[in-house]
Amino acid sequence: MIRFQCRWSTSILRSRRAVARSVAGLALGASLAFVGITPAMAQAWPEKPVRLVVAFAAGGMIDIFARTLQPRLAEGIGQPLIIDNRGGASGTLAEAVLAKSPPDGYTILMTADVVPSNPHLFRNLSYDPMRDFAPVSMLLRVPLTLIVNPSVPANSLAELIAYVRSRDGKFAYASTGTGTSNHLLMLFLKARAGVDMIHVPYKGGAPAVADVIGGQVQSTLIAITLAVPQVRSGKARAIAVTDDKRAPLLPQIPTFSESGFADFPPGQWIGLYVPAGTPPATIARLHAEFSKAARAPDVLARFRDLGAEVVMNPTAEFAAFFRSEYERLGKLIRENKVTVQ
Repeated sequence: MIRFQCRWSTSILRSRRAVARSVAGLALGASLAFVGITPAMAQAWPEKPVRLVVAFAAGGMIDIFARTLQPRLAEGIGQPLIIDNRGGASGTLAEAVLAKSPPDGYTILMTADVVPSNPHLFRNLSYDPMRDFAPVSMLLRVPLTLIVNPSVPANSLAELIAYVRSRDGKFAYASTGTGTSNHLLMLFLKARAGVDMIHVPYKGGAPAVADVIGGQVQSTLIAITLAVPQVRSGKARAIAVTDDKRAPLLPQIPTFSESGFADFPPGQWIGLYVPAGTPPATIARLHAEFSKAARAPDVLARFRDLGAEVVMNPTAEFAAFFRSEYERLGKLIRENKVTVQ
């Protein structure tokens, strides 16, 4: 009897161990299967069209760059790339769209260098770019060109400053929005030259240039991309460019440094952002696709024709630069008491 009970107990113990091994094996298999699925799911991006939110009006500089990239990007990701223009309020309308979007890689923001300055200008933003955005890369650098309506009797920066001073505060300049780089740089020029000018903000570069040509405003500091056609056609006159060397597209136009403003800041840059929390693998794929598209021979040649330099720096480098610009521009805005009109 005792021997039977021992054999029965031994048999039960062996059965339980076999069941435990089976359960453990199933659990391990499920775990390995999950680990295997996760990268596959990441690699499946994108499975539907991707939206590129452009923070300024159609026809403007950033819109032109986005549409130049569009075919190559769509080819690279294997899905349609939909451009969504959200101009106005210095890019904050487009930024709000990004902040409300899921962090899944299907919404990308392409905008000028306003993102680090906007929180210092707009106190009631519904989002915080430092918290809600994940920088991807600096896409491009673009020099800016100071242009005037042909009726303005000035061919140099010195002559323009003298003319502005004679107008006693009745000289108007356009910008692509309050707090944009061309607005802040014109404030720098005003302070350095000791002149007064009226600021007229627009929703993008195209409408700003259109009103300079039409004579509604006398001047604007605009991307060379938009300035060159107007200068070459005689519809506007170029005065100076914001770079450390003369621009190949306008070699006859001096830099601000050559015109007596040695410490004039450089031109504009364009960045790419996604919602915070977007998977690192998706950000890496986006970076790779934008870099490949921007450096495709036809796209690269087009960018050069437009006066733009491709950057596409590493994501970590751009994130560090973004944080430093947030601090630098905040200080500049506070010192100059810039407010949103």
